[in-house]
Amino acid sequence: MRPKVRTAFQLELAKAEEYAANSDFARAWHHLERAHVLSQAWAIPHVRVHFLMLKHALRRHDGREVRGQLVRLLVAAPGSWLGRAPLGNTGGSDVGILTPMPISDDLQGVLSEGR
Repeated sequence: MRPKVRTAFQLELAKAEEYAANSDFARAWHHLERAHVLSQAWAIPHVRVHFLMLKHALRRHDGREVRGQLVRLLVAAPGSWLGRAPLGNTGGSDVGILTPMPISDDLQGVLSEGR
């Protein structure tokens, strides 16, 4: 992971952790989704985000999301290694596992500079 992308990724994870600690789960999830978009090209960070999403779903007792994250944990690393992770996908079970999505301008800027 390039330094600029890593910095943005770590910031998103820190924000997610901060909001989760304050029981603001919607904002925590938002930052996990942003971290997911940043991580997709790199297997280890990509798997890490799905693990954190799984933890979040377990804390919320969200069975649908738990099941979705378990599946995504299995395919995240191979998807990154093979370049098959759908760009912009936010990583939650509310979107198709192979569905590409638009990337916000700020994250697109980070990803473009990080190449």
